[in-house]
Amino acid sequence: MKTSTDHPSLNPALILIMAIATGLAVASNYYAQPLLDAIVRTYHLSVREAGFIVTAAQLSYACGLMFLVPLGDKFERCSMIVVMSVLAAIGMVITASAPSLPMMLLGTALTGFFSVVAQILVPLAASLADPERRGKVVGTIMSGLLLGILLARTVAGALADLGGWQTVYWLASALMVVMAVILWFALPRYKQYSDLNYRQLLGSIFSIYRQSPVLRNRALLGCLSFACFSNLWTSMAFLLAEPPFHFSESKIGLFGLVGAAGALAATRAGALADRGKAKMTTLGGLLLLLFSWVLVWYGQYNWLSLVLGIIALDLAVQGLHITNQSVIYRRMPEARNRLTSGYMISYFAGGAFGSLVSATAYQSAGWNGVSLAGGLLCLINLLLWLRGSRHEESGLPRA
Repeated sequence: MKTSTDHPSLNPALILIMAIATGLAVASNYYAQPLLDAIVRTYHLSVREAGFIVTAAQLSYACGLMFLVPLGDKFERCSMIVVMSVLAAIGMVITASAPSLPMMLLGTALTGFFSVVAQILVPLAASLADPERRGKVVGTIMSGLLLGILLARTVAGALADLGGWQTVYWLASALMVVMAVILWFALPRYKQYSDLNYRQLLGSIFSIYRQSPVLRNRALLGCLSFACFSNLWTSMAFLLAEPPFHFSESKIGLFGLVGAAGALAATRAGALADRGKAKMTTLGGLLLLLFSWVLVWYGQYNWLSLVLGIIALDLAVQGLHITNQSVIYRRMPEARNRLTSGYMISYFAGGAFGSLVSATAYQSAGWNGVSLAGGLLCLINLLLWLRGSRHEESGLPRA
């Protein structure tokens, strides 16, 4: 393993490795989404029960953000990243071999808890990057994260058609172990020294929240944006598996490629934030997110409208997410893991809420219910942003 200096180098090859590792880690929470119809048949579940699989992944991820990510401000990060990657892989092995839903939920929760390794890689990249390139680097790493979420669906659908849905988790666990080995040799040693103990680290997250209207505003923005994202993707497999589409798991998974196109298009948001245009990208993203639900709603009648809606929604969500993180990383370099923890807890709590809303809305009112819920979430998000954006210039407190 490399030995760090005060400013370890961050070259393009290392950025690429970190982006891929981030994508693989977070993808482990999303393989189930295009497979829900197959999992329902395996365990004889209702739609609402199947929704708990996605919710368990996101809630355990939120717990990992709370209890594991802040440790990155105290301990050497390379060792943490490698160990957590291996433990996430073990969770996927449990899921792949689960004989019942409770055991699958256990494996899902274990994987979700340790796959927050992705959120240790992101602030590490921000710490290693030059200040003038920080937004761009964060945008690249976050593109890896969102591509992992989206391409997980494509890969999962294709593998499920070839060898059953369990095959996805066997292969993904092996890839996580391989990536852990690569990271062990590729990452520099990097440790930030903090006088805070573990209890104080956790408490300081709430202190930062209290002292920073910018963090609170951006965390709420991310929460509701990702709720919209989860609202779409949780129930979409059910829509596409039923009349008039009758798509297989592999065809449903291909819609992840559509979302990936939107995610890639959003990478410029970080560079715009670096140039002081964060408010512009935020407002534009929120308006696009609201409009996307019109296309998504009509997608139940026309698959092309659904494709365009997915592109617009994923472009908006990714652009907002990159902008949010670029804004909060401008200050408090010694507390970036805690900033990430505070922000991402809200983000994935929103994802869990969106999954529950989606499963309930689909079971109650079909795709019309899902679309209405998504539109309302977007409208609330836009109104709250317009109200809270006046705090944007106040900055973040220093630790």
